Amino acid sequence: MNPTATAGRKGPDVRSDCWVQIQARESGGLEIRLQSKVASMYGDSIRRTAEETLGGLGLEHAAVDLVDSGAVPFVIMARIEAAARRAGLYEGPGVLPAMDPCCTYGTTRERFRRSRLYLPGNESKFMLSAGLHQPDGIILDLEDSVAPAEKDAARLLVRNALCQVDFYGAERMVRINQLPLGLDDLEAVAPCNVHVVLIPKCESRKQVKAVDRRCRELLEAAGKPEDEIFLMPIIESAKGAIKAYKIAKASPRVIALAVGLEDYTADIGTQRTLEGRESFWARCQVVNAARAAGVSPIDTVFSDVGDMEGLRESVLEARALGFDGKGCIHPRQIRVIHEAMAPGSKELERAKTIVTAFNKAEAQGLGVVSLGSKMIDPPVVKRALRSVRLAVAGGQLEENWLEAEAGSSRGGDGK
Repeated sequence: MNPTATAGRKGPDVRSDCWVQIQARESGGLEIRLQSKVASMYGDSIRRTAEETLGGLGLEHAAVDLVDSGAVPFVIMARIEAAARRAGLYEGPGVLPAMDPCCTYGTTRERFRRSRLYLPGNESKFMLSAGLHQPDGIILDLEDSVAPAEKDAARLLVRNALCQVDFYGAERMVRINQLPLGLDDLEAVAPCNVHVVLIPKCESRKQVKAVDRRCRELLEAAGKPEDEIFLMPIIESAKGAIKAYKIAKASPRVIALAVGLEDYTADIGTQRTLEGRESFWARCQVVNAARAAGVSPIDTVFSDVGDMEGLRESVLEARALGFDGKGCIHPRQIRVIHEAMAPGSKELERAKTIVTAFNKAEAQGLGVVSLGSKMIDPPVVKRALRSVRLAVAGGQLEENWLEAEAGSSRGGDGK
């Protein structure tokens, strides 16, 4: 009997996806049976994408049923490949869509990571417009949001999305599965300009080193040895919290340390509460470990997407504890996070004063910064510079605020 397998989704509530069934046969070429509401306009294009994908997979004889629900080409390609692999008809490196120029921008260690938006890795409908909401980072999730039976298909969909979806400058992140399965995820996504790999339920330096080593091997094999993939371990257990500093120092490519409280509270045998007393130690542990290691601490998600005031209070608390950012699971949370992470008016005015004094000292070649008779320590200057950058990023200050204030000051002197 000829092998048959399916992949993807179909039904009245499905959008931006498709369902594919492939049945191998010994002869007869390719037969593509298409169902689509837009077949009259895009049927030829859909069939052409299917034929090119099947050809790339080396399939010359197969019957293919394709039920389209508004899928774009990279989704069709991923679903066909997943079905072919499930049927045992293909085991190669895959058929990737061309890397769109919109997907080639890079990132930096120093950029803001106030918000990171989680997207289920097997739901293409959320990927297409995610960047329009302007999060600092977009996480294509292969772990908790994907059912075990769909992880193979999600891996291909995420890989193709990294090649085609415009995230409008958001940092391109992927949360892999727990090791060792996560190493298989890396084989698919590492060569596709991933900026940050999130390592879930991280409990040891060895796990970080294994991911780091595999990323570098894959980039080398892809002919991209100059590329760099940053790492963000997630602390989600008592053991991970105890070892947080060693984890943060495990690789020079670790740029942030995140905390995940749903799994952490389950691990210590309690319930997560809004007040957070049960997780206070773990959050402080992550903040201090991250700061001691010279990386950024990132807080957990706020799971009630309808409670905007609760979210705001949670972000303000996180900022007060020393966190630089927070996870989010819905686009409407992004604006609240950015606003709450921004400096307050008094903090901003003091930061502007310090930055102005710092620039003046630099212009005069002075090695110290002073306000009146008081010396300003370098960590204070560094914090002020970050507050000003946050204010510019959040629209509180214009990019050229310093020049504008200098001009205003000169005008006030009558010059």
